[in-house]
Amino acid sequence: MFVVESPIGPLGVVAEGDVVVNVRFGARPAPVTEHPATEQLSAYFAGELTDFTVPFELRGGSEFERAVWEQIARIPYGEMITYGAIATALGDPGAARAVGTACNRNPIPVIVPCHRVVGAGGKMVGFGGGLDRKRKLLELEARVALTKAWG
Repeated sequence: MFVVESPIGPLGVVAEGDVVVNVRFGARPAPVTEHPATEQLSAYFAGELTDFTVPFELRGGSEFERAVWEQIARIPYGEMITYGAIATALGDPGAARAVGTACNRNPIPVIVPCHRVVGAGGKMVGFGGGLDRKRKLLELEARVALTKAWG
């Protein structure tokens, strides 16, 4: 595991070669390791990167959780979607709570942007890294998107 310093605290990144398999909030500070994920996460937090291209592999979880994570990975930068909308996309409109649980178990937060999933009406609810981190990530993306739109 190596650590990437960020405005939301240190992120522990586990990779096998170039492939990211896990990101953890609140890692113990450690020397920064050169890795494509280090570069891309740093660029993301600097507002310079909107699409991660670092390879990742979603491991573990149930079939439903993996389906949720794959949906989350498709959410465009600066956009949000509700838990209910993901449940509907997966063919089970009543599974919003299960989608929330799957989001909480996302093994690669930030890169697989579970912070972009919100409650009905855009309500800020639940996030494995805490609501403060979720808010900061959404604010960063909104700020960058606005800056790009206005030049």
